[in-house]
Amino acid sequence: MLQVNELNQYYGGSHILRGLSFEANIGEVTCLLGRNGVGKTTLLKCLMGLIPAKSGTLHWQGNLINGRKPHQRVQAGIAYVPQGREIFPRLTVEENLLMGLARFSGAEARSVPENIYELFPVLRQMKDRRGGDLSGGQQQQLAIGRALACRPQLLILDEPTEGIQPSVIKEIGAVIKQLAARGDMAILLVEQFYDFAAELADSYLVMSRGSIVQRGAGSAMEQDGVRGLVAI
Repeated sequence: MLQVNELNQYYGGSHILRGLSFEANIGEVTCLLGRNGVGKTTLLKCLMGLIPAKSGTLHWQGNLINGRKPHQRVQAGIAYVPQGREIFPRLTVEENLLMGLARFSGAEARSVPENIYELFPVLRQMKDRRGGDLSGGQQQQLAIGRALACRPQLLILDEPTEGIQPSVIKEIGAVIKQLAARGDMAILLVEQFYDFAAELADSYLVMSRGSIVQRGAGSAMEQDGVRGLVAI
C-alpha cells in the first residue's frame, strides 16, 4: 500500500501541493483527476523522488521512502510511466524493454519477459524497430511495457491516453484491467479523460489548486458529479 500523508511542495513562493493525504491499495486502480496545472505531475515526481517533498510523509509497504533516491524506489517495486512517455528513440523496441530490467542482474536481465509481449502483441511485431519510428500509441504501449518489465507492485501512470488514437486507448484500458485483476499491484492512474478513468477506477481523487477536493468509490463517480469537476 502507498500512503501519502500531509504532503506539501513549493515552487519558489507558490504552494503547489497543499497537504495531500491519500492511499493507493494493492489490487486496485486509484484514479487521480484534475485539470491542467493543479499539481498532478508534481505529486508523481514527489512519489518517485525526482523532486523532494517539502514536508509530509510517503510510505510504501509500511516503509518511509522520503529519503530514497528514484532508483531505490524502483528497486522497492515502484514504476513510473511519465507524461510524454520518454522512451529512447534511437534504441529498438526490444532494447527499450530491456532497459526496464535494470533492477535485475544476470539471466533475469537478458531477455524481455514473455508476458510483456502477451500484453502488448504489437511490441513483439516491432521489437527490432527503433522506438522513435513507432506511432504515439505504440510508444505509449512501449513505455508501459518497459515499466512492467521491472515487475512493479506499484505502477504510476501519468495521462497515458494523451494524444493517442481511440483504438489504442481501448487496448491500454484492457491491459490496466488485466493488471488490476491479478491482485498483486497497486495502480495510480493520473488522467484527464473522464470516461477512461471512470471505466477503470476502484477509487477516485479529484485535485484542484494543489489540494484533493473530493474522493470516493469509482462506481460513484457519475453520481458524485466528478465529470463536471474535471471538464475543461
